[in-house]
Amino acid sequence: MKKYSYIIIDDDAESILKTRTIAEGFSELTFLGSATNYQQGLHLVLEHKPCVVFLEIDPNEISSNLSLLFINELYRFLSFLPKIIITTTYKELAFEAIQYNVFDYILKPVQSIDLLKTVLKLEKVLHETDSVEVHKEAPCALPAVQAPKNIESPLIICIKSYGDYRYINSADICYFQADNNSTDIYLNSGDMITAFKTLKHFESILTHPFIRIHNSYIINKNYISRIHNGSSVCYIKNSPKKIPFSKTYKSNVDLIIAAFTEGNYLEV
Repeated sequence: MKKYSYIIIDDDAESILKTRTIAEGFSELTFLGSATNYQQGLHLVLEHKPCVVFLEIDPNEISSNLSLLFINELYRFLSFLPKIIITTTYKELAFEAIQYNVFDYILKPVQSIDLLKTVLKLEKVLHETDSVEVHKEAPCALPAVQAPKNIESPLIICIKSYGDYRYINSADICYFQADNNSTDIYLNSGDMITAFKTLKHFESILTHPFIRIHNSYIINKNYISRIHNGSSVCYIKNSPKKIPFSKTYKSNVDLIIAAFTEGNYLEV
């Protein structure tokens, strides 16, 4: 019988226990560990390289930083990703999850029948790929999930207004600023374009390197030249502009700081 190792990433300890209890009813599943926040979960996945990750994307505690962006982070380090199974309370997040090529989406509380369907899907995928050579980072012999399109090629954003179609390379966007029910988009060229969508709309469709740091701002991490915690501002490269960040989104700023240290980095 094929074994599938798994970890659970969820900020709710009781929910972790419930999911694990159901999973223990399946001899095919082998528990490796659990984590309650973004960083713990990332370290656990990189250390153990499980076949399956049960991931909560709508946590009770915002400070846990759990969201679909966790999947983007895995692409930075792994050629072969685990099968991501979203476990959450709200079915409304399913469409967005599909854009990340998640393997399955299970509503909480996890039921035995739902997990049975997932295990059967795992077995089906494995059976169909028996002839595929196993990569050393894929101990469960499951095929790699393709990276989202915005990772493979630059994301092009089309701003439509009364028959006018304006195309923007997302890599040229420095930051978004809310303006009532519209959003001003500031480019590295110095131009500004207004889109008749709310900032929350852009937050829901954009992924790394775009991160919300204030009720009025989403910033492109790649254009940050300085972060000043004392003044609660981020500086934009080649610009006098200072973008404020609020206490509500301070954890996102901490993630940005942590992300810089994980690259080719020297602190003096």
